[in-house]
Amino acid sequence: MKSTHLAGLFFALGAIAVPAPMRGEDCPMHAGHQKEAEAGHLEGVNARGDKAMGFDHQKTIHHFFLEQNGGVIEVGATSLEDTASRDAIRRHMAYIAEQFTDGIFDLPMLIHDEVPPGVPAMKEKRKAISYSYEPTEKGGRVRITTRDPGALAAVHAFLKFQISDHATGD
Repeated sequence: MKSTHLAGLFFALGAIAVPAPMRGEDCPMHAGHQKEAEAGHLEGVNARGDKAMGFDHQKTIHHFFLEQNGGVIEVGATSLEDTASRDAIRRHMAYIAEQFTDGIFDLPMLIHDEVPPGVPAMKEKRKAISYSYEPTEKGGRVRITTRDPGALAAVHAFLKFQISDHATGD
């Protein structure tokens, strides 16, 4: 007899209208949640980057430029007097040029906590892409060049991701 009553109760509850789950964009606080998530992500990128790159993001500035034959990753100290950051940047950028030449993209994956767009194709087409390190007055840059259209698309996807994830505004 009890099971009959329970079955009736479950049947009756099934007839109750249950609202559809709310989508994120329907939430009146969605924009605020998005900003908090983005800020938290950027904090993580910066914290992981400081550790992996060996210099403080607050004392440096990153730039990512797209060019017709590739692009540029450039990092510099915000102050000419900050020779410690400048020297750490130079070591890091020279290392990045070597690693990328060998098809090793472990640092960007560690810093961003994901495989950046373009990386699989950049690994696959590594013989078609050239990476060269150049010191600058405040740090250094890695110049990326290619004549391969598929490699170029991958390099541009990678750099656009960097611009977005580092929030450089380039």
